[in-house]
Amino acid sequence: MPRLSSCTFALAFAALLLAGRFVGIAGAAVMIGGIIFLHELGHFLAAKRMGMPVEVFSLGFGPRLLGFRWKETDVRLSALPLGGYVKLAGYNPEEPDAEDPYGFLKQPARKRLFFYAGGVLANLLSVFVLLTVMEMDRDRSTFRPAPSPLRVDQVFPGTPAEAAGMKENDLIRRLGELRFPGATSTETVAYIQARPGQPLEVELERDGKPLRLVLTPAGDQGRGRVGIQFGATAFHVERAPLRPTRLPHALAAGAGGTWELGVQVLAGFKRLVSFQASLKEVGGPITIARAGSQAAQAGLAYYLWFAAFISMNLAVLNALPIPFLDGGHIAILLVEKLRRKELPVVLKERILMGGLVFLASLMAFVVVLDLLKLRH
Repeated sequence: MPRLSSCTFALAFAALLLAGRFVGIAGAAVMIGGIIFLHELGHFLAAKRMGMPVEVFSLGFGPRLLGFRWKETDVRLSALPLGGYVKLAGYNPEEPDAEDPYGFLKQPARKRLFFYAGGVLANLLSVFVLLTVMEMDRDRSTFRPAPSPLRVDQVFPGTPAEAAGMKENDLIRRLGELRFPGATSTETVAYIQARPGQPLEVELERDGKPLRLVLTPAGDQGRGRVGIQFGATAFHVERAPLRPTRLPHALAAGAGGTWELGVQVLAGFKRLVSFQASLKEVGGPITIARAGSQAAQAGLAYYLWFAAFISMNLAVLNALPIPFLDGGHIAILLVEKLRRKELPVVLKERILMGGLVFLASLMAFVVVLDLLKLRH
């Protein structure tokens, strides 16, 4: 049976098509699909470590297209390449009354906990590896701005830039007599400072559409000021050879980055459940898909960071004690351990079904929010 994470990926992939973002679709699909694959691989490896036979390890779900047999496992590519799933031989943990011929329910609690936690551990390990690789690459890289449109990184409130209607992520193609690519951010700052009170015509690109406006620098001790922080959109990267002696530093940075990212994601979930986050901050599969597409176009460093961010979100989400998710199965198992006997099968079925209905409703809600955002 496909896990919920597979269904989430299916919605995200469909969202790519709904959003009409054809550039970067492949990168986003590889990112999201790879994260889901690693999650399911964690469950697969945990099952093998337990000595439990795995009947199916599928990339995608639906009818089988092709594949091969590895020992007792049918490793397959299925018709809908939108996720993946692992099915234990003769038993599905999401169907408590399913036949259990190989004794999964008779395994020690610690082994069953390991199986349920396998996906979360795989995602956390992925975050650690990605951030370590990023640190190794950053340690040997020197970035120099290359000729490119000038990006507006920040617009400060109460400034001429805000009054003129400039926004973050605008791309400046022309500012007065300056053209981009061509002029540098340093030249642009000097140009503005020399023209206090002089209206400057600006040609922008916003969300792929051209826009013109007039920007008048305010005088500040005889120098022009507009209230913008600029950034380049392209860089020349010079990379030195890898230095093995820097590996301990990269590993430590990867571990620290994983912890910090986990804290950030947990804080975000806390804001959601405490109703402190606004609806504008809530993103569903369409938002993830669009952001993944943009990350695929923004360069390898941002692409890897965003993959780590999504992997951490998937790890935290699946660790929550919500029935039908991995954390829900773990919570049920811990309750049974404390009671020293299993919960009635009918009760577990109702708990899991309630979790499924809740998650499906939540997914429908965030998809509606995503669609509303597309209209604005």
